Amino acid sequence: METIIVLITTFVITLIISIRKGKADIFLSGRVAMACMLVLTGTGHFLFTKGMVLMLPDFIPAREAVVLVTGILEIVAAVALLIPFVPVLTGWLLIIFFLLILPSNIYAAIHHVNLKTATYEGVGPLYLWFRVPLQLLFIGWVYFFIVRHKRRAPATG
Repeated sequence: METIIVLITTFVITLIISIRKGKADIFLSGRVAMACMLVLTGTGHFLFTKGMVLMLPDFIPAREAVVLVTGILEIVAAVALLIPFVPVLTGWLLIIFFLLILPSNIYAAIHHVNLKTATYEGVGPLYLWFRVPLQLLFIGWVYFFIVRHKRRAPATG
């Protein structure tokens, strides 16, 4: 739930700031909002490492390392979204990333993982009614605000 709050709130605040400066830029606001959300989720990999390890099946080797590396990748992606010459590549990689992590969210829901307490006392499969649409929102957000927008932007220089 925190992710959607950060995404929408950051988007609105950034958009208001851009309007006050005389140039409403929804695409910049969308990139900044996704970057802030990724910093939040990436940081969660370090704050809730044990819980996130439980989100991965036992057959995955070096699960803690996977959690930490993906946290670093999310933070790097957040920065890359704000670098002028790499947002489209970053956007496509994020879409792939969001698709790849969906099975871990499904696994966690089936096994009732509570990532914050690192227990098997989470909501369970009911959580998927929120998580799957949220994942689709993230994919759509990245495509609309980053990939599609930048692909259609006129070339400069």
